[in-house]
Amino acid sequence: MKVKEVADLVGISVRTLHHYDEIGLLTPEETTESGYRLYSDNNLELLQQILFFRELDLPLKQIKAIINDESFNRQEALVMHRKLLLEKRSRLDKMIATLDKTLQYTKGEITMTNKEKFEGFDFSRNPYEQEARERWGDEAVDRANAKVAGMSKDQQQAMSEEMTAIYTLLASLRHTPPQSQEAQAAIGKWYDMLNRMGSYSLEAFKGLGQMYVDDVRFTRNIDQFGEGLAVFMRDAMGAYADQNSQ
Repeated sequence: MKVKEVADLVGISVRTLHHYDEIGLLTPEETTESGYRLYSDNNLELLQQILFFRELDLPLKQIKAIINDESFNRQEALVMHRKLLLEKRSRLDKMIATLDKTLQYTKGEITMTNKEKFEGFDFSRNPYEQEARERWGDEAVDRANAKVAGMSKDQQQAMSEEMTAIYTLLASLRHTPPQSQEAQAAIGKWYDMLNRMGSYSLEAFKGLGQMYVDDVRFTRNIDQFGEGLAVFMRDAMGAYADQNSQ
């Protein structure tokens, strides 16, 4: 199959397939003298595997390392994918149920306890931990994990609620200048909260903001609170770091 045919079949862009080829993630079985990429059935099976990994939010660099490993077993990987996707579906089902209840609550149809408002949210799993380790080292990540692990369930719940409140506040300000006094006061709350969980220098804080935009996993989760929030937070965090390091 030609690249356009594969793109139409799968529902991804030709540009994405070209990128996969350029980085050595998915190389077409054959390239004609005219430069046309031709994909075999084996290529399509590998592409399916790659997209399963992407659905689990793995970065392309890590996917490439996994599928190129001599010990990689496609059947075992499919079984793992199924298990993880079922877990993801379960979490999403809980969050959808919470969302439906919240809609009823806002209409005055039902009452909700504070605990019910946060059912389905799970901050005990950190999909970005490996990337954090690569950027800032094991010691900083282990120190942050130890702080969270040392909290009681009530303290962890309070932390989750505080995170949500700050995200909501920042989302309400995302159309204002990120250097404004109001935006800087709000992003300062984010910096203080992160430093209660771990230890972030101003430089690391600025770098984290950039990751919010560079890593689609961060962007997708943050922008759930408001489209463009990740970009706003990056700019506000950068301005905060620059202003406070002078």
